Amino acid sequence: MLSLLIIIFIVTYTAIALEHPIKINKSASALLGAGLLWTVYAIFSNNDLQVNHELAESVATTAQIVFFLIGAMTIVEVIDAHNGFEVITSRIKTTKLSNLMWLVGFVTFFLSAILDNLTTTIVMISLMKKLLDKQEDRLIFASMVVIAANAGGAWSPIGDVTTTMLWIGGQITATSIVKSLLLASLVNLIVPLLIVSYSLRGKAVIAPIMLENSKDLQSNQFERNVVFFMGLGVLILVPAFKTLTHLPPFMGILLGLGLVWLVGDLLHRDKEDQDKEHLSLVNALMRIDMSSIVFFIGILLAVATLEHSHILKYLATFLDQTIGRQDMIVSIMGLLSAIVDNVPLVAASIGMYDLAIYPPDSFLWKFIAYCAGTGGSILIIGSAAGIAAMGLEKIQFVWYFKKISWLALIGYFAGNLTYILQYNITH
Repeated sequence: MLSLLIIIFIVTYTAIALEHPIKINKSASALLGAGLLWTVYAIFSNNDLQVNHELAESVATTAQIVFFLIGAMTIVEVIDAHNGFEVITSRIKTTKLSNLMWLVGFVTFFLSAILDNLTTTIVMISLMKKLLDKQEDRLIFASMVVIAANAGGAWSPIGDVTTTMLWIGGQITATSIVKSLLLASLVNLIVPLLIVSYSLRGKAVIAPIMLENSKDLQSNQFERNVVFFMGLGVLILVPAFKTLTHLPPFMGILLGLGLVWLVGDLLHRDKEDQDKEHLSLVNALMRIDMSSIVFFIGILLAVATLEHSHILKYLATFLDQTIGRQDMIVSIMGLLSAIVDNVPLVAASIGMYDLAIYPPDSFLWKFIAYCAGTGGSILIIGSAAGIAAMGLEKIQFVWYFKKISWLALIGYFAGNLTYILQYNITH
């Protein structure tokens, strides 16, 4: 059974990677792969109750992420409909692509630590659509946003789901993870930024014509500011909501979505239907990319079978027995997180290593947080941020692999060495 599951996963992954050459939508491949994997797992398993319980558990976990993604994408669409991003774009005066790249990189890096890497990616890519007209420029910026968002999420206890898992599980503490991983995560971003900004030297920012000439006649400045600051406020307060209530983040985003919907209806209640239709949250829900969300569902459910069938656990145990060195094992786990979801990998590592042997804030846990958080940038489908970017900007797997993967890999190992060196000096 395990061999068949691995073969199906590899074929599914290959079909996703070759979406454009074979002309089969990646969402279809992901759904088909997930269906086949669970079917094989159910047929060869002798415990129907256990399989159904595991499937329900995986669906619940996937639904939380999907609900969060729908909420965040809808809020961003509402802000966009009100031309709310003009609050930011009107203040960005740089005319050089290289300067804009540094600005976007650092804003994404620190915003990701406050929000999370998925939400930050959605916000920043939506912003790039308002600033850049050329598709090639937007693809490069969107890819760098993925690297910056994952790097920014790794050093914050609320910036990445895997770091949050380790924080909630007691493997790391908030203060220690910030102090230990900030420098390594910064190096992870700066090294690719140096290379990309050098390649962009001398190139000018070409803004969309609509950014300069068009005016939104259906929303005034007051409405624009209210929707922008409220929408952004909702996204920023989601981590605080989670800390205060201990409820999952998707509940916070759904509560915020309801508030934005209520305020939007109140703001436009005196307008004619045809004047407020495109500003409504109903219209925003129709504009979000459902194909990407369906892809997200498929790929997460597909990876879940590798977790429940203990393939990832066997892999982690094999690495522990054959390699032995913690730094090398965790580095390999980070590379693997570019292929499979980092959540089950971290979950497997939590189950593998005992807190009694590896106490909170030890080298192992913090290094896992860095590697699992940033390793996903190496491939476009290696992280939630990458999958979101793939849907928002239609980034091709092969394009990202050729143009960006090597940059992310260099940044990954540069940050990797930085953390090891920092640890050896401070200990």
